[in-house]
Amino acid sequence: MKKIKGCGTAIITPFNNGEVDYDSYENLLKRQIGKIDFLVALGTTAETPCLEDYEKLELLRISAEYAKDLPLVIGCGSNSLSASLRNIDNFEQFRPSAYLIVIPYYNKPTQEGIYQYFKHISEYTDTDIIIYNVPSRTGSNIEAKTVLRLAEIPNIIGIKEASGNLEQIKTILDNKPEDFVVLSGNDDQTLDIIKMGGEGVISVVSNLCPDKMSSMTRYALNKEWEKAESIDKQLTKLYKDCFIESNPIPVKAGLSLINLCENELRLPLTAASPKTIEIMKENISLYE
Repeated sequence: MKKIKGCGTAIITPFNNGEVDYDSYENLLKRQIGKIDFLVALGTTAETPCLEDYEKLELLRISAEYAKDLPLVIGCGSNSLSASLRNIDNFEQFRPSAYLIVIPYYNKPTQEGIYQYFKHISEYTDTDIIIYNVPSRTGSNIEAKTVLRLAEIPNIIGIKEASGNLEQIKTILDNKPEDFVVLSGNDDQTLDIIKMGGEGVISVVSNLCPDKMSSMTRYALNKEWEKAESIDKQLTKLYKDCFIESNPIPVKAGLSLINLCENELRLPLTAASPKTIEIMKENISLYE
């Protein structure tokens, strides 16, 4: 199985007049391949909750075609166990390297409920699983002790940590099995997490600048700290600006400025405001 390590892009879903723009999606993928280390399809950044099943399947077909030489991670989590298992049934045909499965949102499960949920999914599929912890969106945090329990299950291979809690992340890194992968879920914490022993990032910013974000991550993993810190400093403002409105509103605005997609989202998300567009213009020298 291909190693999930380095910089993976949580790719957006472009829309045009309310429909998925598959041609633009292919162009976005072409721009990523050869720069990033793995591809993440149907993540939060892809507006996955607003996609129809047939749209998801077509996006995955295209993703698998372009990422054939890269690890492909597919988001398939839900707040319903049965829905997550149905997603696995539907997506197995694309032979992903791993499934990215979010902590069930809205339900606010206990730590034991989170553990049993992931344990059940791990027993349902032989495909590797990456836990996705993003309490700002789900309303629930998976505690370090629960992560470490799950890390003992052979096909639960890692976590995308977007809690923002570096102390919690350090506890996981200090106590995890050697082959359990910790990936940053926040672009601005990538360098800090790699310095603590993490192995990369699932990135939003790399939609805009795949070469820079990937280079920064690789330099950090190689302990070329001066080079990594130099790029990280260049990207500091962009890290912040990509979240001045809900993700992926700003990143789509940035991509629209370089004609890679329309500034269009699906409700309940709305297109970037004029102010956000102006702010994203300030970063345009970083876009590749």
